[in-house]
Amino acid sequence: MATDEQLSAIRAKIDAIDKELLDLINARARCAQEVAEIKLAAVREEGGEVPLFYRPEREAQVLRAIQERNPGPLPDDYIAKIFREIMSSCLALEQPLTVAYLGPQGTYTQAAANKHFGQSAIPEAHASIPGVFRQVEDRHCDFGVVPVENSTEGMVGQTLDCFLESPLQIVGEVELPIVHHLLVGPGTDRQDIRLICGHPQALAQCREWLDAHYPDTIRETAASNGEAARLASISEGVAAIAGDLAAETYDLAKVAKGIQDIASNTTRFLVLGRESVPASGWDKTSVLVSSRNRPGALLSLLKPFEDRGVSLTRIDSRPSKTEKWTYMFYIEFEGHLDDALISEIMAELAEHSIMLKPLGSYPRAPL
Repeated sequence: MATDEQLSAIRAKIDAIDKELLDLINARARCAQEVAEIKLAAVREEGGEVPLFYRPEREAQVLRAIQERNPGPLPDDYIAKIFREIMSSCLALEQPLTVAYLGPQGTYTQAAANKHFGQSAIPEAHASIPGVFRQVEDRHCDFGVVPVENSTEGMVGQTLDCFLESPLQIVGEVELPIVHHLLVGPGTDRQDIRLICGHPQALAQCREWLDAHYPDTIRETAASNGEAARLASISEGVAAIAGDLAAETYDLAKVAKGIQDIASNTTRFLVLGRESVPASGWDKTSVLVSSRNRPGALLSLLKPFEDRGVSLTRIDSRPSKTEKWTYMFYIEFEGHLDDALISEIMAELAEHSIMLKPLGSYPRAPL
């Protein structure tokens, strides 16, 4: 039949394209190995520590360029995800990265780490946000990933507090759509649910749905959604609010899908590193600043940005913990610390503050 002949011809074309893709991907991998050899040879000649081969600004530039050049029909974000995995695999040939994240397994933070570094990085779960900071500070892990902000529940105060004492830099950001499911283990049916566990923010983000469908069921907070999923996997009658990764990790069934009250619910995560990141061409900068306690203090901190037309992307306040009723501000804005305009703003902020701590400039989330 003509249809069979047409399909055979298309399949043969696909096979040929697959072979070409395989050759090209491996050619890219060999280039990555050559880069590693050149860098390691330089270290052997000049001495010093083995360099990190991961370049956040370079990766962001590559992913943005790929999206800009993409002719379709695959959407830009699909193409970028494919290339992210190729880059992750090639990087692993140079130097496998270890990435600390807020655990246990199955958390949204692990999903964010996977999204940013790809499947070839080596993830390490840690029980607390300060623990993630310590792992990177003590060089037990190359990078860390921690949550910083949810679109419905606001900033994660513990992350901001950790920056006060930590020397770490922000080297990247990840935005992750948060899709909550109601999950149960193999021994629990919908009608058997007697307890629903979840992180406090997850319970808050699903409050209306829970009120409508399980108004009389006890709700209990857990340290993380991954921990809630783990409890559901070993306890009959217990359901967890968590995402796809938790369901896969703990082999849980989805009693209900997408139960978050706001469909656009998104969490932003920060990538922690020890070194500053050069400009990528499309960057953000974050700082912590504490002003003198006087009228108009906040206005004096914001005016340098207005005067120079620099857009703020986030501002939040936290208790300073040095003196009661004094506050520090987390300010996030467009641009890079190496930009002349941003340098002027930093100088003016220093004049109007009692503490100014740059947390790093980093590429805006490319995915």
